[in-house]
Amino acid sequence: MTDTIELLEAIGSDASLRYAQAGELQAVLEQTQASAELKAAVTLGDSAPLRDEFGLQQMPQTPQSNAPGHGDDEDGEGDVPQPDRHHPKHSPEPKRDSSH
Repeated sequence: MTDTIELLEAIGSDASLRYAQAGELQAVLEQTQASAELKAAVTLGDSAPLRDEFGLQQMPQTPQSNAPGHGDDEDGEGDVPQPDRHHPKHSPEPKRDSSH
């Protein structure tokens, strides 16, 4: 049985394999005696069998765009507007003593 990580590296570095249809990739995996988990992952289009093979637990998936510190937010989109601190609001004028 060929090492799954080596096969994944080969698939990732070979464009003809990386963009191959599932059926074509299955044939290659059969020829290389890939693990049942890798074959299942290709067939299902799901990485769960590989997580099982590697003994990894399912990680909670959080959208990256909502996570603080991630993504390109340089243009300020999504920022909460801050009050203008340079121009204080008009305060009522002090009352004048008209008893003079």
